Amino acid sequence: MTFKINKTLRRIADFTFLFVLASLTSLTFGFTSLDKDDGSFKIAVLKYNGGGDWYSNPTSVPNLAKFCNTLLNTNIDTDIPNVDVGSIEIFNYPFVHMTGHGNVVFNNGEAQNLRTYLIAGGFLHISDNYGMDKFIRSEMKKVFPELEFIELPFDHEIYHQTFNFKKGLPKIHEHDKKAPQGFGLIYEGRLVCFYDYECDLGDGWEDAEVHNDSKEAREKALQMGANIVEYVFNGVRD
Repeated sequence: MTFKINKTLRRIADFTFLFVLASLTSLTFGFTSLDKDDGSFKIAVLKYNGGGDWYSNPTSVPNLAKFCNTLLNTNIDTDIPNVDVGSIEIFNYPFVHMTGHGNVVFNNGEAQNLRTYLIAGGFLHISDNYGMDKFIRSEMKKVFPELEFIELPFDHEIYHQTFNFKKGLPKIHEHDKKAPQGFGLIYEGRLVCFYDYECDLGDGWEDAEVHNDSKEAREKALQMGANIVEYVFNGVRD
């Protein structure tokens, strides 16, 4: 009985700590500017359980960071760490990228941690590498049971930053002969998660020799990725 009481108190303490940390972090994420003079921005890759290959596309996010630094004059750290979905370390990164082909599992603590992070001002970009869809929808429902993914219209600002995508997401890889779609979770007027489906943006960011994509396809993928970064770090709100 004593063990159970202590375990319960520990959980309460953990969530209290996360709440306080999130409150502080929301003041320091600073989605205000992309200017180099404002310091270095941090992006991380999300590590999750369930057996899915969260580690796929190892060159994609570093390449995106380099592209943004060159084309948008940003100062994004190109040393991209991995961060566990349930770790307090996630609060060090205002932008987290998630990808994979297969299973994704969030336990209750991980779902709560991710929710706290996103409500505090963090942002999650999910890129379906093919096969994630049925898993990511159910797991993100644990994070935001009150929200549904909605398809963003083509006039949404995320498609019209430095680079203009009049028809929404570019098609990078063909899988099931479906049009690419961009979905979002909007919490209290803010887009907290952007999910590209039937698109494969992350594959398009990889080194050229990995998938042998055309120069044009890779350029479009990187441009759309740069739009997502610009949208987030400039603090655009819905």
